[in-house]
Amino acid sequence: MFRKSPKNRLYQDVVDQIQTAILEGKLQPGDKLPPQREMAEIFQTSVPPVREALRVLEQKGLIELKLGITGGAIVRKANTEQVGESLALLIKHQQVPVAQLSEFREFVDGHVAALAAERAKPEDVEYLKTLLAEAKVHLEKGISHLEAFDQADRRVNVALAHISRNLIFISIIEMIHEHLHLYYQKLPKEDESLMRGNYKDLCDIVSAVEHGRSTEARAFAQTHGRRFDQFVIKEQKNNHNEGITL
Repeated sequence: MFRKSPKNRLYQDVVDQIQTAILEGKLQPGDKLPPQREMAEIFQTSVPPVREALRVLEQKGLIELKLGITGGAIVRKANTEQVGESLALLIKHQQVPVAQLSEFREFVDGHVAALAAERAKPEDVEYLKTLLAEAKVHLEKGISHLEAFDQADRRVNVALAHISRNLIFISIIEMIHEHLHLYYQKLPKEDESLMRGNYKDLCDIVSAVEHGRSTEARAFAQTHGRRFDQFVIKEQKNNHNEGITL
């Protein structure tokens, strides 16, 4: 299955070969890779490059390294946890400008909502209505429940992704909304009028999904994302201007 690694690429070549074997199904979930010394002989290299390659494969989520006598490198079942890992790090550390994130979200959120309108089952709509009811409770309690309201808002967005039945969209939406709050946690809090606007957006989206109106669902979802992004961009500009000393 494997060939000798070129001396100028060592660990990266080991990564590439094992990764290819996993993705092509030659190695199945639960399969155990040979011990590191044996792998070094197979690849005709030393143990350190093999060890480094295994660390990289573990970071990619392709294998799991277990300790102990019965441990070793075990092939993992494919999942969406590692999808967009680099993007997640950029967003987590706020390295993606809000304007660029807004452009990306406007497309993805809109498309996901449209798919949800086409694919939603009755039980999906009922779940969305449950989340809406939860958001309404927090809205009625006012600005003191802003954080709880925002959490309900995020859950609606994630639920729409799950209703789309697309694993990549699910992974991306979950990742973005897990870290999105970092962009505004240091900004002034939203006022109740913005909360009410966000709630209306959610109601419009859910109604469009319930009735299978994909075009409307797309437009409402884009409006919803744009509302949040415009708030963040405006407040960031205000903070920047206030920090300027003449």
